[in-house]
Amino acid sequence: MRIVSLLPSATEIVCGLGLERQLVGVTHECDEPAFVRALPKVTRTLIPIDATSREIDALVREKLTSQRALYSLDFEMLESLDPDLIVTQTLCDVCAVATEEVEAAACRLPRRPRIVELEPTNMAQVLESIRAVGSLAGVADFGKKYVRSLEDRIARVRQRTSPLPKLGVVLLEWIDPPFSCGHWSPELVEWAGGRELLSKAGERSRMLSWQEILDAQPDVMILACCGYSAERTQQDVPILEAQSGWRDLPCVQSGRVHLVDGSAYFSRPGPRLVDSLEILADLLHPR
Repeated sequence: MRIVSLLPSATEIVCGLGLERQLVGVTHECDEPAFVRALPKVTRTLIPIDATSREIDALVREKLTSQRALYSLDFEMLESLDPDLIVTQTLCDVCAVATEEVEAAACRLPRRPRIVELEPTNMAQVLESIRAVGSLAGVADFGKKYVRSLEDRIARVRQRTSPLPKLGVVLLEWIDPPFSCGHWSPELVEWAGGRELLSKAGERSRMLSWQEILDAQPDVMILACCGYSAERTQQDVPILEAQSGWRDLPCVQSGRVHLVDGSAYFSRPGPRLVDSLEILADLLHPR
């Protein structure tokens, strides 16, 4: 089977299922495992490399109102790869090639591939999507075993954190402007021994006012900017530090503001969300 992945989390799912050799094409953002960086790229982005967080936010908002795509599909490359299976998503309107473009491209291919669209909004659905890809790719039994191993890791964290006090947490998915976390992240915070103060499991992230963050008075703040490394997120920290009342927040006074690699972990609905849970548990309850 020849597999093309149209989002980084799908690439990680395919590789986690032991299907590395069947993976023939990935997106320009796929970087894990490291070998996929050398695979043919079937997408490109229209977002300037040097765009600020505020400029990226403006581009996203424009896309949502005008249907202007931020990512495009390289049809010639896709055609040359001749895939049997294309893994894409319908969860986010701005973080991948539009579903309509994928389906239109598949119809034009000489041998029409099967398309699987992933749309997980919570951890149970993330795990189910891994099982689904395994089934479609012919490794259903291994997929079930792989998911059980992830579930065991989740259970171990929850067992250790369940008797501990729940700390008030604000996990930000964007800084300029600030956005709450969404979908699976509040679940991860709860399982790690925290209580997400500004969002609910399964719901989309939303733009926050600075006053909401002040009113929340978090014990811990996690900065996990969507699509950003910790180093890139660090560049935006001065925006938070310049806000009125920043230094009075409990998390700032206690030194419990943490930067994490949002791109590698919290942004991607794949197997490394379990790594994200373990990271969170260590940050919230290091002892």
